[in-house]
Formats: sequence, structure tokens, C-alpha cells
Amino acid sequence: MYKINIVCVGGLKEKYYMEAQADYLKRLSKFCQVSVTELSEQKLPNNPSEQDIKNNLEKEAKQIEKNLKGFVFVCDVLGKKMSSPEIATNIKKVYDNFDTITFVIGSSYGLSESIKQKANARISFSDCTFPHHLMRIILLEQIYRGMCINNNVTYHK
Repeated sequence: MYKINIVCVGGLKEKYYMEAQADYLKRLSKFCQVSVTELSEQKLPNNPSEQDIKNNLEKEAKQIEKNLKGFVFVCDVLGKKMSSPEIATNIKKVYDNFDTITFVIGSSYGLSESIKQKANARISFSDCTFPHHLMRIILLEQIYRGMCINNNVTYHK
């Protein structure tokens, strides 16, 4: 069975996000094994300097690196934009060579350059910036939509 590893900096606090995640994890269980790893977001001072941010992103990168498995997609506003069918095609192609796909969602300050360099691909869902907890739900929904497309299950329109 295919494996999807989602690595997120920051946790879900709001009940509605937790319920949405649980719903998509249940839906996805028909197609693949999904694990979600939440890593702690590093604390910053109220008015962080660029160096403070860079240092924290590197600390987060050390946590993220320990959880990278298989083919790695990082969510990055500067990544490649893909339609849902393109996401489905990419998932299918990756599974030809890897048994695990890891998706990485950074903190509110994004991801360190070192993690972006370790990624096999960078994916963007919009020119907009989303809170990381909402991005997790968007990502789960698009993975589910891709799995439905790949398995000829009615969902995608």
C-alpha cells in the first residue's frame, strides 16, 4: 500500500481543523497509509530580525530532516503550481519509483533553504499565503482528490 508522510511545523488547535483532518485521513485510508507528524514551531521574539528568523528556520529544518522519507514535496509559494489532475499524475509517477511520498508544510515563516534544496519538488497551491493549519487541510483535500482521480472514483469535477 502506498504511504504518504505529511510533516508539519505547528499543530492543530481548533476543533474544526482537527475534524477536517480526521475526515480526510479516513477517506484516504481506502487508498494509502497516511501519517501526520507535527513538529514544534520555534518561538521568536515579538519583532524578530531576519537573522532570528533564519536561525529558527534552521532549527526547524533539523527536526524536519529526521522525517524526510521517499520522494519529498515541499509546499512553497514559489513552487510549481499544478492543477488537481496534474497533482494526481505526479503522485502516480512518483509511486512508480518510490513507496513513500513526504509532503512538508513549514511554519508561519516558511521553510529553510536547506529543506527546499533537499526536496525532490516544490509545489505551490496559490500565490496567496495560507496559515499552516489551513494549508494542511488544503493539502489533504488535494491528495484525496488526486487519489480519487487515479482510482477512477467519482469526486473530482
